[in-house]
Amino acid sequence: MATTASFSGSVGNTPLIELTRLSRALRRTILGKAEFLNPGGSVKDRAAASIVDDAERRGTLVPGGTIVEGTAGNTGIALALAANERGYRCIIVIPDDQAPEKIDLLRTFGADVRVVPAVAFTNPENYYHVARGIAEQTPGAIWADQFENLANRRAHEESTGPEIWEQCGGRLDAFIAAAGTGGTLAGVASALKARDKRVLTVLCDPMGSALYSHVTNGTLEVEGDSVIEGIGIKRITQNFAGASIDRALRVEDREAVEMAHWLLRHEGLFLGGSAALNVVGAARLALTLPAGARVATILCDGGQRYQSRLYDEAWLRENDLELSGGALEFL
Repeated sequence: MATTASFSGSVGNTPLIELTRLSRALRRTILGKAEFLNPGGSVKDRAAASIVDDAERRGTLVPGGTIVEGTAGNTGIALALAANERGYRCIIVIPDDQAPEKIDLLRTFGADVRVVPAVAFTNPENYYHVARGIAEQTPGAIWADQFENLANRRAHEESTGPEIWEQCGGRLDAFIAAAGTGGTLAGVASALKARDKRVLTVLCDPMGSALYSHVTNGTLEVEGDSVIEGIGIKRITQNFAGASIDRALRVEDREAVEMAHWLLRHEGLFLGGSAALNVVGAARLALTLPAGARVATILCDGGQRYQSRLYDEAWLRENDLELSGGALEFL
């Protein structure tokens, strides 16, 4: 019986799940890459392991060193576990508007957590800039820099994308996902296009993000706002730059929340908001394709990290996101 090594060895090779009831309703096959089954509970495990491996290979991260990152939570959680596995210290800077469950997990995993006000990227107190400053001032530290570090994108080009292709048996019409750093979407798109240029690669963007505008008309216009965590961005990162994306669509928060609850009740999958948004995008995209089409997406993380928000009636009511009933009319 084969074995793997701790955290790093168990990252990846996640199942590709057919969402059977949704697929039946749409008469098209919707496939979700179950990244919530990674050891750290999210798709960010891949980027974190790749970033740490790359830093070790280059000699910038050595025994006794420190990993520093600014994150909405999941990358920090993965980096904290990688640091524990390999004997590093981990400092995580996170904005104060993220779900408390993620902040609690970071502390449980032993990270030195610095919670900062959620301010615009242009503000020097933004979590991204604060993390960079801490890394520069900490002896023996590296700044993971998931947004610009291309080890993030490579992780998905070399693992996630090929896994999806193999699990589909080379039969895939389209792939769609949201983007935060851009590494997952760009990396998977590159891997799939290398295998079959006909595979349609699509961005699904939340409101408040500029990537929809960038893909559709080359500008960075922003419309509305979103409470969905970990996705959407108002600038072009190195990981997203030049990505092979054919088109884009937008998904509103209400649709993502409705889908999160629909998937729990009808597919038995307890997922986070970004995963639910991806499934809305996959369903919408599938309906523009011929009957029988196969569309894959990313099930980024599980719902446990958002239980006090997406799955809390009071929070949904406060944010004008009360559920409508449970059917698929919201699509």
